[in-house]
Parts: sequence; C-alpha cells; structure tokens
Amino acid sequence: MTWVFGTIRVELGSVCDLTRGNGLQKKDFVEEGYPVIHYGQIYTRYGFSTKKTISFAEKAVFDKLRKAQPNDIIMATTSENVEDVGKAVVWEGDEEVGISGDAYRLVTSQNARYMNYYFQSIHFQRQKERKVTGTKVIRINAKDMKTFIIKLPSLFEQTRIVSILDMFDMLTSDLTKGLPKEIELRQKQYEYFREHLLTFDREKE
Repeated sequence: MTWVFGTIRVELGSVCDLTRGNGLQKKDFVEEGYPVIHYGQIYTRYGFSTKKTISFAEKAVFDKLRKAQPNDIIMATTSENVEDVGKAVVWEGDEEVGISGDAYRLVTSQNARYMNYYFQSIHFQRQKERKVTGTKVIRINAKDMKTFIIKLPSLFEQTRIVSILDMFDMLTSDLTKGLPKEIELRQKQYEYFREHLLTFDREKE
C-alpha cells in the first residue's frame, strides 16, 4: 500500500472479495417469489443502488443461485459495449438476493456506496478500458479487476464524500426540482464534483 495525500492506493482485490454469480436466466423469472438480479438488468433497469428487485424466481431456482447480502455490490461483467461493463448496483435490501452468471458479488469492509462511485470515475474507467476483451460481446474478468488500483481515504472521509455525491445525485435525478437546463447544469456539476472528490493526487493514470 502507498499513502497518497491521506489516502492509500490498493489493488481492488485487497479490499473486495469477488464471487461470480450462476445459473439465473430470464426464463426463470416469475411474478412472485424470491428476489433475484440478472446481470443485464444492472445497466438497463437499475440505478446506483436498490432496496428491492424487479424480478423474482421460484424457490427451486433461488436455492441453487449464489447470493448477495445487504451492502454487497453487484457488478455486470458482460455487455455489448464497454461503457456498461463494470456497471454496478449496491444492494441495500434487507434480505439476500440471487445473482446471475456474468455478474460478480463484491464484498467489502469499505463504504459500498463510495466504492460504487469510484467504479463510475474516470480513474476506474481507464483501467477497465485497457482490460476488456471481445468485440460483439464485451467482457471483463475478476482476475484482471482484482489488480485495478483503488484510491481509498479513511472510512470517515469516504462517508463524507458519499454524502456530497448522494446529494448531487438526488438533485440531478429528480426532474421535478428544476427545468431541463438546470438539470443539465446540475449533472455537469455532479460529474465535476465526483471526479474532483475522487482525485487525491495529480498523477495521470
């Protein structure tokens, strides 16, 4: 670990345990049952975090699935484009949730929301772009992601950064709070502050 202006630079694998999901297919969905998340829904149906799933499976299917626990991060590892690969959702529900193949469960003792904001940052995106494989179907694997460098401040500072970014996220997501031009401005402010708050040195990636 290398200290950088009150932060440490660590490999993702040293602060996150990555476990691949399994088995779940869209044909397994039922109207009512046990909560599940399919990897394709992470970049099409979910936002930054969720407390409820939009899909469910029968017990026989659910029992065979690998599970994510509350405060885990669920990341899509396959898509048709580079941008969606690595998109993640923080599971903030009260129960375990089944996850599909082509998704990873990330378990961390760090602030899960901070980690997911970092996954959206240019620092993470640049590393991801260098490691994705495929053309029509884009993938990234856990072995490569475990080597990605993450910049971590203290847990106290992580919480402070999350509170600021959550506020901007709320403002940019709530279209009832402003006109389109104002929303566009807030979105730009949010992106600026996200990158600024997640940059702890002046090194180039």
